[in-house]
Amino acid sequence: MNKNNLNSRIALALQETLLRAEKGLIPYIMAGDPDLDTTIELAVAMAQAGADVLELGVPFSDPVADGPAIQAAAQRSLAAGTKLKDILEAVEEIRMRSDIPLVLMTYYNPVYQYGVKQFINDATRVGVNGLIVPDLPPEESVELLQAGDDCGMDLIPLVTPNTPARRLEMIARQARGFVYCVSVTGVTGERNRIATGLPAMTSAVRRFTTLPVAVGFGISSPEQAVETARFCDAVVVGSALVKTVAKQAGSSELVPAVARQVRELKDALIGREVKKIDAAI
Repeated sequence: MNKNNLNSRIALALQETLLRAEKGLIPYIMAGDPDLDTTIELAVAMAQAGADVLELGVPFSDPVADGPAIQAAAQRSLAAGTKLKDILEAVEEIRMRSDIPLVLMTYYNPVYQYGVKQFINDATRVGVNGLIVPDLPPEESVELLQAGDDCGMDLIPLVTPNTPARRLEMIARQARGFVYCVSVTGVTGERNRIATGLPAMTSAVRRFTTLPVAVGFGISSPEQAVETARFCDAVVVGSALVKTVAKQAGSSELVPAVARQVRELKDALIGREVKKIDAAI
C-alpha cells in the first residue's frame, strides 16, 4: 500500500476536510482565460468561496484529454498570448494573497520545452504544489517524478474505469497528493449523469493507496457533486466553471459569478446531504 508523500500540502488539505465531516472541492479554470489578471482574481475568490485545492489549466494547442469547453478556453488563452512563464508569475501573485494548495494541469510538451528540472524548480519557488500531466504515461514519468520529489512537488496521476488492477497498483505506487479518478471513458465536459461504476473504481484505488481519492470529469452541479462524493474524498469541477468564465467574460460579474458557483458546490459538500451519505456508509 502506497503511503508516499502523505504529508504533502495537497494531501493534508483534503484530509482536513474529512476531519471536518466535509468532502473536498477542487475547482478548475484555464489560466489566462480571459487574461491572467482575471485568473489571479478568480483564484483568490474561489479560495475565499471555499475551494480546498485549486487546479489551473495550462493552455496547450492539442489538449487530448479536454472536451469542447476547456479546448475553447485553451484557445482563447493562447490567442491572448499566455505563456507558461507568465502563468508561474501569476501563481506567485496568487500565493501572495492565498495559501490554498495549487495544482497545474499541463500537457508534457510545455514542461519538456521549458526543461523538466528548471520547470519544477521555478514552479516550486512560486508556490505550485502539484502537477497533473494527463498525456504522460507512468512508465515515462520517472524524470518528472524524481524532480518533483526532490522539491516536494506532487505528481498526481489519473486513473480511468478501464485501468486494470496491475497497472492501477503501479500508478498508485507513484501517486503523490491524491489519486484523480476519471469518472468516464472520454474527455472532460458536463454530463447529465455520473458513471455508475464509481464505487468499484474508487474501491479498487483504495486497495493500493491511503492517499485521498478525487473524482472528476462530468461533475457540474451541487447535486452531482453530492452524489459523486459518496464514493470519494473530493470532487473536481472544471467545465461548468470554464463555461461561466466564457459567458461572463468582459463583465464585472465574472468573478462574483464563479465565486457563487464555487460556494454553492462547497456548501453542498458540507451540508446535510453529505452527512447523510457518511452515516449510510
